Amino acid sequence: MLKSFLPLFCMTFCICLFIVLMQFLWRYIDDLVGKGLTIDVIGELFFYAALTMIPMALPLAILLASLMTFGNLGEHFELTAMKASGVSLIKVMKPLIVVMVLIGIGAFFFQNNVLPIAQTKMWTLLFSMRQKSPELEIPEGVFYDQIPGYNFFVDHKGRDNGTLYEIMIYDMSRGVDNAGIILADSGRLMMTEDKEHLFLKLWQGESFDNLKEAGSSMKNVPYRRETFRDKSILLNFDANFNRMDEGGMRNQYVGKNISELRATIDSVGLMVDSMGREYAYDISTAARMNVAQVTTDYDDKGHRTVTPIPDVRLSRPMDVDSLLKGPNSAARVNYISQALNKAQTIQTDYQFRSMVMKDELKTIRRHDIELQKKFTLSFACLIFFFIGAPLGAIIRKGGIGTPLVISVLLFIFYYIIDNTGYKMARDGRIAVWEGMWLSSEVLLPLGIFFTYKAVKDSAVFNKDAYMNFFRRLIGSNMARHLEVKELVIEDVVPETATEMLVTLSDTARNYLESNPKRPSYTAYWFKGYSRSGLRMLEEELELTVSYIANSKSKLVINKLMDYPILRSLWFYHPTNYRWAAWTAMILFPIGIPVYLAGLRQLGILRHEIETIISVSAQLTELVNAPDPELMS
Repeated sequence: MLKSFLPLFCMTFCICLFIVLMQFLWRYIDDLVGKGLTIDVIGELFFYAALTMIPMALPLAILLASLMTFGNLGEHFELTAMKASGVSLIKVMKPLIVVMVLIGIGAFFFQNNVLPIAQTKMWTLLFSMRQKSPELEIPEGVFYDQIPGYNFFVDHKGRDNGTLYEIMIYDMSRGVDNAGIILADSGRLMMTEDKEHLFLKLWQGESFDNLKEAGSSMKNVPYRRETFRDKSILLNFDANFNRMDEGGMRNQYVGKNISELRATIDSVGLMVDSMGREYAYDISTAARMNVAQVTTDYDDKGHRTVTPIPDVRLSRPMDVDSLLKGPNSAARVNYISQALNKAQTIQTDYQFRSMVMKDELKTIRRHDIELQKKFTLSFACLIFFFIGAPLGAIIRKGGIGTPLVISVLLFIFYYIIDNTGYKMARDGRIAVWEGMWLSSEVLLPLGIFFTYKAVKDSAVFNKDAYMNFFRRLIGSNMARHLEVKELVIEDVVPETATEMLVTLSDTARNYLESNPKRPSYTAYWFKGYSRSGLRMLEEELELTVSYIANSKSKLVINKLMDYPILRSLWFYHPTNYRWAAWTAMILFPIGIPVYLAGLRQLGILRHEIETIISVSAQLTELVNAPDPELMS
C-alpha cells in the first residue's frame, strides 16, 4: 500500500502546490512586474510563498492521492481479492492511517515552527517589493509619473543612442503652488552609479517656475522664466531593492507560534478586561456625579448669573419642561445648547472608547484564528484521507480523470465552508473556534459515512438503487413483457389454470372490499391500504402469470401482458407508527399534500386490481377454449 500511495502522494502534492503557487503569482503579479528585481530575490519570494501555501495544497493532495490509490485497486479488482481473502478495508487502510497520523503530526509542527518564519519573510519581501521604485522606462507619447515629484512627456526617442526628443517636464517636487515646467528640444536620462539618483541632461529649452512663496502677499503670482542652451538636473530616484525590517512583521499574528499567540491573547485580554471594568465604573458612577458644577441663568434684567448645583437626590420625578421655561428665549436657548454640547461630548467619548475596544477585540480574534489554524490542518488531513480512500474504493475508478474531478469538487466545497467560517470568525459574528472548525464539522460526518459504506460494500453511487428507491416512493407504471416459450417443460392444464384465475379474482375482490375506496384523512394516516394483503395478492398474481406463461397460445400470452405489475408504494400506507401519524395529521402543510397524493395513488391501485379481475375473466375463457387461436 505504501509503495502505491507514496509516489502518488508526492506527485499530487507537487501538482497542487504548483497550482496554488500560480494562484499566488496571478494575485501579486502587479507588485513584481516592471521593478527590475533580480532572479534570486524573486526565487526567494517564491520559496517562502511555496512554504506558506503548503497548508492549502496538503489536504487536496491527500484527497487526490487516496482517491487514485484506492480507485486503482478497485478498478483492477485487487480490493475484491483482498476482501475475498478475509482482509477488511480498514486493515488495508491501516498502514496509510499510520502515515496520515505522522503527516498530521508533522503538519502541526510545521504550522507552529516553520510557517511563522516563512510567512514573516514572505510578507516582508512582498512589502519591500511594493515599495521599490519601478524600472525606469519612459514611454513615447504619454505622461510618465513613476519618478516621484515629476511628470515626463517625451514625443519620441532615438533608437540608437536613447536620446529623448520634444521633452515636457512638470516639476511638482516643491508642491502644487510652486510647480514648474521645463521644455527642451532633446535630452538624455541616465542613472548614477549608486542607483540613487537620475542625471538629466537637457539641450535647447526653457523653464517656467511659479514663485508663490516669494509673492505670498501679492495678488498676482510672480514667475521666473529661464532660457538655456544646455541644463543638467539631478533627480532623487532610489532604484535599489531595500529590504524592510522583519521585526514589524514578526510581531504580527502571522509571525508567532502557539506560545507567543497565547501570550498575546492573554495580555490583550487582560487589557480589554481592565478597560471594560473602567468603562463600566464610569457608566455606573456617571448618574451619581455632577458633571457640571455650575449653571448659567439670566435674571429679569437680562444679567447673567452663575449658580452652583447642589448634590441632591430627587424624592420624586422632576418636571423637565418646567426647567426649560426660562425667563426669556436666550436662557432657553442656552439651556438647550449646554445640554446638546454635553450629550455630544459624552457621545464622542463613548464612540472613541468603543473603537478602542473594537480594535483590541479584533486583535484577539486574529491571534485566536491563527492559533486555531495550528490544529485544523492536521485534522483536515485525516478527514480528507477518510473521505478519499473509501470514496476511491466505492467508485472504483483509477487514473487521474474521475478522481481529479471529485477531488476538485470536494475541495471547492471545503474551501467555501472554511473561508465562510474564517470570515464570520474574523468579523466576530460567531466564536472563533466555531468558525475555524466549521469545515471540519461539516466534512467529518461525510468521511464517517463514506468509510461506513465502503466497509459494508454499499452501492452509494449505484444509479439503479436510487431509481428503485424513488420508484418505490412515488411509483411508476411498468409494462409486463412476455413471449411464447420455444421449450415448455410443464404444459398448462386448463382446469388448474381456471382454478388459479378464479382464486386470483376472489383475492382481488376481497382486497377491494376490505379497503375503502376513498378513506378519510384520519383513516388514511392510521390504516391506509393493507400492504401485507397487497403482497399476498402480488405473489398470487405472479404465480398465476408464471404458470399460464407456459401456454403455447399467442392470444393467451398477449392477454397475460395486460396484467399490471403491482407495486408496494409508500403512499399506500405512509407509516405504521401512531405518533408519526399524529404528527403528520397535526402538521397540515405536510399531511394534506401527502393525503391528496395518496388518494390519487390509491385510485390507480384500485384500477389495477379491477384490471386483474377483468383480465382473469377473459383468460378463463381463452384457456378453456378448444382453439384459442380462433378466438378474438
